[in-house]
Amino acid sequence: MHIFQFNHQRLRPCLLAILSLLLLFHISLSQAAEQLQNSAKQTVSMFADKQASARPWLVMGDSLSAAYGIDVSQGWVALLAERLGDIPVVNASISGETTSGGKQRLGALMQQYQPEVLVLELGANDALRGQDLSTSKQNLQSMINQCLEQQEKCQVVLLGIRLPTNYGPAYDQYLQLIYQQLAQQHKLLFDPFFIEDAALDPDLMQDDALHPNRQAQPIIADRIYQLIKPLLKAD
Repeated sequence: MHIFQFNHQRLRPCLLAILSLLLLFHISLSQAAEQLQNSAKQTVSMFADKQASARPWLVMGDSLSAAYGIDVSQGWVALLAERLGDIPVVNASISGETTSGGKQRLGALMQQYQPEVLVLELGANDALRGQDLSTSKQNLQSMINQCLEQQEKCQVVLLGIRLPTNYGPAYDQYLQLIYQQLAQQHKLLFDPFFIEDAALDPDLMQDDALHPNRQAQPIIADRIYQLIKPLLKAD
């Protein structure tokens, strides 16, 4: 009989641990939902005052494109949208996004918006988490294919990033090689380090030394505008 009796004193910590995990899981889901909701709000604002007849540009990125730490309207994507005039811009970037998450979301976004241009800025979070970069390359390749193979083909702009020095030169070089190979293979417009102008100036970076601050956003927007000029029908 004693074998089947519960020890309530021992069971209580286990129950508390399970409840704590459930609470953390709920918080994570709430944060993810909030990010998606903010992204949707941002998308609406980008479409304001744009000509409905123009096919949109779709930006798929992480915190570097989601205006982390600053107001969305001050981020480089919003500033670029202003310069593009009548071209609608959908910013589907989410802070913390990985190539796997982007791959999972892209299909529905492509179907909904049928973009003319896909600006792809993902991979940094994969590397920062020490993930297998060969998988990251496959995910990026899949996203590029979705753009090139849609019914009304779109063009891809690839934005690369560099890693902090503490990750070691070999790992960083492998990440750079992935971007370079994809850009060369598909003849993409490509910037290997699109936040370089900010990253090399501490005054243009936030306190975490990872994200450009508000002052850096116009500089980044201008750099990308110069990159994408060949895609503009009339400049």
